Amino acid sequence: MEKVAILVDGGYYRKISAKVYGKVTAKERADELYSYCNRHLKETHFKEEIYNKLYRIFYYDCPPIDKIVYHPLLKKNVNFSNTDTKKWTEDFFKEMSKKRKVALRLGELSEYSVECNLKYSITKKLLNGSIDLNDLKEKDFSLSLQQKGVDMKIGLDIASLSFKHQVDKIILIAGDSDFVPAAKLARTEGIDFVLDSLGADIRNNLSLHIDGRRTCDEKFKFYLNQLFK
Repeated sequence: MEKVAILVDGGYYRKISAKVYGKVTAKERADELYSYCNRHLKETHFKEEIYNKLYRIFYYDCPPIDKIVYHPLLKKNVNFSNTDTKKWTEDFFKEMSKKRKVALRLGELSEYSVECNLKYSITKKLLNGSIDLNDLKEKDFSLSLQQKGVDMKIGLDIASLSFKHQVDKIILIAGDSDFVPAAKLARTEGIDFVLDSLGADIRNNLSLHIDGRRTCDEKFKFYLNQLFK
């Protein structure tokens, strides 16, 4: 039996899970994530089932936006401090904080990076002449947000867990971010480092510095395969 720490890039998980499992309540999403993390504790080696011990689930994210942002199509300021999305996110954080052995690590949003921009797919249609400016709708725009401190907190926790040898294994649920230095450090300290990218491909240089990949639900892989067909 190994002692396992599970680190979750919350923004990445929420984005992918909403597409795979659909939109649900804040409590349902928290229950779903907690259950998914615990599935990582069960492994099968040579047909023998092994149940590892959970050290802690570290959840990383940023508080929801509460600023007033100018919308170029509507030509007016939009107040995001009273939106359903903000309330849902806050409720989700509360539900996660109630879970056994879950630690929330919240960064912040860069004040200077919040903009309302045209989506990439719509921009392509404008440039190739498929649509013109008169065809634009409110849903064709999305908020551009930049997190501060989240990746740094993940890296610091990996370093701390590794140097102190508090765990035998670290499972990171995240996308293809630059976690190579942290992964190399963990392995140097003898920690088994496993990446769960929720079925997404990762860069070769990251593959070289992890001990394995594992996604606990085939629905993630199926969704991404259908997406890129």
